[in-house]
Amino acid sequence: MAKLVSGLRESAMSDVQVRAAQAASGFNQLGVEEGDAVALLIRNDFAFFEAAIGAALLGAYAVPVNWHFRVDEVRYILEDSGARVLVVHADLLHSVQKGFPENLEILVVPTPTEISESYQIDSAACIVPDGHIDWNIWLAEQQVWNTAAKPKRNNVIYTSGTTGKPKGVMRMPETPETTMATVNVVRGVFGIEKGTLIRTVLTGPIYHSAPNAYALASAASGGDVILQPRFDPEELLSLIEQYSVTHLHMVPTMFVRLLKLPEAVRSKYDLSSLEFVVHAAAPCPPDVKRAMIEWWGPVINEYYGGTETGPVVFHNSEQALSKPGTVGQKIVGIELKVIGSDGRECAAGEAGELFMVNRGYSDFTYKNQEQKRQEIDRSGLLTIGDIGYMDEDGYLFICDRARDMVISGGVNIYPAEIEGVLLGMSGVKDCAVFGIPSEEFGESLCAHVDVDPNAITEAGQVRDWLVQRIAKYKVPRIIVFDNQLPREDSGKIMKRKIRDTYWRETTRAI
Repeated sequence: MAKLVSGLRESAMSDVQVRAAQAASGFNQLGVEEGDAVALLIRNDFAFFEAAIGAALLGAYAVPVNWHFRVDEVRYILEDSGARVLVVHADLLHSVQKGFPENLEILVVPTPTEISESYQIDSAACIVPDGHIDWNIWLAEQQVWNTAAKPKRNNVIYTSGTTGKPKGVMRMPETPETTMATVNVVRGVFGIEKGTLIRTVLTGPIYHSAPNAYALASAASGGDVILQPRFDPEELLSLIEQYSVTHLHMVPTMFVRLLKLPEAVRSKYDLSSLEFVVHAAAPCPPDVKRAMIEWWGPVINEYYGGTETGPVVFHNSEQALSKPGTVGQKIVGIELKVIGSDGRECAAGEAGELFMVNRGYSDFTYKNQEQKRQEIDRSGLLTIGDIGYMDEDGYLFICDRARDMVISGGVNIYPAEIEGVLLGMSGVKDCAVFGIPSEEFGESLCAHVDVDPNAITEAGQVRDWLVQRIAKYKVPRIIVFDNQLPREDSGKIMKRKIRDTYWRETTRAI
């Protein structure tokens, strides 16, 4: 019987479906209707699946919220999405509840032991506070939703923006045709074939776009889904052996951390059950890919795409070894063009901005920012700001970014947001935030800051300012005081000129 597993807890998938139907009924009683939003500020836990599936039964949008976010970041997404209900882990409630909009219904999930131990959370903070509604008690009081399911809405994933404001990618309701297009992608890219009982470990946070899609597809497949509260390389190997795991979705940073394990640890576990491992979200160095294939066998696959586009290209282990550095070939149903700065389509080997679309997918808009949707559209093709080229055999290679974005450990970070917060600090005259090489994370953040030396004397002051206002993963690891920031004639900082000094000794640009 298919099950959901977290630590020592197990729940049959059939029970998850019943609880999801109860959640749908309960959400409806709280005023959630078709097209409304239910926000989820929870880690990888059973409640995430119950609430997300329950919202979908109503034809409502589930809105996963990055639980690293600070008060202002959470408030923005709750307000922008128009969420009627928030499902939140107890320990997260304390730090962000000051940012909750009025008339928001709050349902609090007790933080489970395996999560509190993994993140070293005080057990007292994991209990539902007095005066708040306990998710489990509330759910048990609800009837099972027995009305026909509404047209399915996919989860609204918020992506950070170059202007500093995240954008919610909101797809139109699915139709039988668009559902089939999604199913075909799931089969080909995630390796989840119809009728195949998979066993998988969810290694990444499911508020992110790709892990979110993978998690829900895995749960719907009828297989076993094991939740890893926090990625730990040796624990993953242990889980693979314990549960005879067949499928995984990962990011290259996880490969790097796995490869750093001592050989005695790496050879300790039986990984022969693995059949299909797919990775995405960030460039994977060819030597890392090769080392993983040598260790795990020809089960490593890769795809490339974005929240807005879904997966657009794919390749397997054999192709990775024959075309080192590629992100793959077009998958069925994809239209992909490389467009030069002069607007013409590039020839093989010539780099340009990538424009792509899966015309089988439901179209989307950015919640409350339709003009931003139009800005990335060119005759029905979409760009997520990457620069690349196709070789003569139709393999895509990514070589740079047209937009100011950093991918650190598979997470998209937009420097404009960080710069905006920095410029609000007294004593900061100007700043430039950008990505620099990192062996483990691909890129890490660096900030060059022009400060008033009478007001700011240490980088620690800058970090303290930032950490109170933005998620910790957005705080630059390196802060350099620089009163000679290079500028164009217009006065704009020449960020690329500073950034290039950090990348000169590498063989890559991203």
